[in-house]
Amino acid sequence: MSAMQEQIQKLYGLLVRVASSLQSPLLLAIRVYFGLWPAGIALNGWGKLHNLGRVTQFFASLGLPAPGATATFVSTFEFVAGILLAIGLLSRVAALGLAIDMLTAYITSDRESLSNFFADPAKFYNADPFIYLAVGLLIFVFGPGKIALDYLIEKKYATPPGLNV
Repeated sequence: MSAMQEQIQKLYGLLVRVASSLQSPLLLAIRVYFGLWPAGIALNGWGKLHNLGRVTQFFASLGLPAPGATATFVSTFEFVAGILLAIGLLSRVAALGLAIDMLTAYITSDRESLSNFFADPAKFYNADPFIYLAVGLLIFVFGPGKIALDYLIEKKYATPPGLNV
């Protein structure tokens, strides 16, 4: 291997180490920003909880079953899930619920954007549910990172290697 190839390998290795060290801080920033503040789903849920009448009317206009109960459930879920994401507790459960919530939002209130996923992607990714769907899928698949209560709990209660029963 030439000296230049070795240098390129070393530089690439450094790049990978630096990028890898940023994974958990980036996941934390995403969780806090989109979970809690300033663009947080928790704030969205809190706002819905304080305007249940309007949310119920909107859900009724969409033809959703039991619009009052549905509005209360969705509002409460978004509030709690946003907080859980931000602190990194039950992150994957909250993220999966958020993804389902946003898919439901696409299906019930923005079907045109959803149906244009391939034909007009801009309609899909410019729709309100998109960013929360993306965040939900990101945290569900990659987890909350090491700066999260989930990580601390897992680290504390994980079974040491060789002791699997």
